[in-house]
Amino acid sequence: MKIPGLKGFDEAAFQKYVKNTGWLMFGKILSMFVGFIIARYLGASAFGELSFADAFTTIIAAVGALGLDSFIIREIINDPKRKEEILGTSLLLRLSVNALLIPLTAGIYLFFHRNSEQPGDPLIWIIVILAFASFFKSFNIIDSYFQSQVASKYVVKVQNICVILSAAIKVFLVVMNLPLIWFAVALTFDSVMLAVGLIIMYQARGENILNWTFSKTRAYSLLKQSFPLILSAVMVSIYMKIDQVMLKEVGSVEVGIYSAAAKISEAWYFIPIAIVTSVFPAIIHARKTDPERYLKRLRNLYDLLVFISLPVAVVVSFFGSDIIHFLYTDKYQGAGDMLSIHIWSGIFVFLGSASSQYLLAEGYTLISFQRTALGAIINILLNLWLIPLYGGVGASIATLIACMATTFYLLLIPKTRAQGIMLLKSLFLFTAFQKIFKR
Repeated sequence: MKIPGLKGFDEAAFQKYVKNTGWLMFGKILSMFVGFIIARYLGASAFGELSFADAFTTIIAAVGALGLDSFIIREIINDPKRKEEILGTSLLLRLSVNALLIPLTAGIYLFFHRNSEQPGDPLIWIIVILAFASFFKSFNIIDSYFQSQVASKYVVKVQNICVILSAAIKVFLVVMNLPLIWFAVALTFDSVMLAVGLIIMYQARGENILNWTFSKTRAYSLLKQSFPLILSAVMVSIYMKIDQVMLKEVGSVEVGIYSAAAKISEAWYFIPIAIVTSVFPAIIHARKTDPERYLKRLRNLYDLLVFISLPVAVVVSFFGSDIIHFLYTDKYQGAGDMLSIHIWSGIFVFLGSASSQYLLAEGYTLISFQRTALGAIINILLNLWLIPLYGGVGASIATLIACMATTFYLLLIPKTRAQGIMLLKSLFLFTAFQKIFKR
């Protein structure tokens, strides 16, 4: 089947990239369907507890990555003879921080649990188990190594094997009618499998992880460079996950209902990332050689993402309740209304993914951080106001408004205002209509 091309870009290159990501998309889709099976099996209350624990640990675990990924790639490219030192130092830094985060995560949870108005049953063991996942994710630095060697296909192979094994394990847990804690173990085991797979692939390439070394000088240099990105990563995690954490005050059932809706709404967020990543090199090239073509390519990209996301938002908003009933039967009453609102966030997530690449191309990293921080703050404030009034529906509204504000933050900055206006024109189909009438 021929994949539609993107006007203004090399169609052959675009076709090749999208087809090469087919296995990656397969993994995403398989994980999505297994997620639906788990949600249907656990029911709103248990699924809400698992979703809360996962969101809570994810926010804190954002610190453990130390923002090192992009710097590891750059350092290895610039100094390939020191790759063992770079990888070894990065690994020990991550392992040390993530080991400290495990008891810290448990302590923070216990503090809030004891001071909560509706604490519910303690989830400390589930929290601890999920906190261990970030410890094993430390080995994701091997992924950064393969990226520096332009050899990501090896990582994709490992990821695909892990996704298939993970799906089989989770379906087995459902068939065996096992309790909630086993699903927490399965989520952490996903990280263990990926770590082992990356190590095996690294060794198979003729390398040896035992040759890695640690350097205090390198550690200081990496941390000094990556420190701003640590805060940025935390803001991104808060922006994406805080709603599920704050909903816990209403109860686990409400968290589960909202999470079931959000899982459907967010299931296709990998699509804009795949598209944007595929055309980003062409955008960078045009910026260097032809500014007019650079802007045209950005405009075409924005138009395409609206063209994909807008019809989906319209259809899902009308049939949200039917979709929820089809996937979950009657276990998630009220999720349809949340889905009908939450799905519109996808339009702004799509446009935000594309405009993030524009900010990166222009070197506006501070603006990128500012708008993410703004989204996180707006999301928290609106959740504080709307969740007590409307529960999961309020959280859906808060997410939608936060995504909208984040995307169009560019309008508030003079040097990015023209790009914000371009986003508005694509959103309201002005440029699409211009193309139609020109024909």
